[in-house]
Amino acid sequence: MRLSSMWRWRRRARAEREYPVPLSAHQLWMVSLSAPVSRDRNASRTTLYPFTRIDHDSARRWLAEQWEITSRDDLARRLDGLARSGYRARARQVLGVSPLAWDAALYVDISRRGFGCGMLTETEAWTALKNIVPALVGTYASWQEYADHYLLGRQVWRDNLKGVSDGDLPAPQAAADTHLRSLLDPANRASPWNLDPWDAIGRPDRAR
Repeated sequence: MRLSSMWRWRRRARAEREYPVPLSAHQLWMVSLSAPVSRDRNASRTTLYPFTRIDHDSARRWLAEQWEITSRDDLARRLDGLARSGYRARARQVLGVSPLAWDAALYVDISRRGFGCGMLTETEAWTALKNIVPALVGTYASWQEYADHYLLGRQVWRDNLKGVSDGDLPAPQAAADTHLRSLLDPANRASPWNLDPWDAIGRPDRAR
């Protein structure tokens, strides 16, 4: 990030000031589903808002450029597609397994960015995230299992991109692998997966 861009970023209001109520254990768990996708230094992994500082334009631009989402209807269709079949339909053909984690991480990331640019209200965003919880709880028993399936889904997605070099992706495979290892590292106190273990979603919700 260039110095001028960095200065403009630092002048933006922090997301935690705009949305001061701490997430509950269940809310943090749902937000943490997108942690594998949230690799940028400006990404927030512990708030519903996708960035550490308020930046509605970046959320809107990402949705348009990466997903061709420019309206609420586009957003609803994309989320419905990821919830119903997503990329895991192709993965089943190739690998014989359906890595729900890859689609879930994208689903939560898109929902958060939709909230970040005003296409979804806060209530609508939480409702969207809650909708995929039962399927995930019925599929995985740990963040490790979730991470393993996320990487499977990412690999199938990567292999399906014809003529695109690894360096042209939002993150090269090595960067994605390193980021996941960091999230799973027990010594990483900043990892939301260590702050909120997988089985937290099965316990009564609590304030944090």
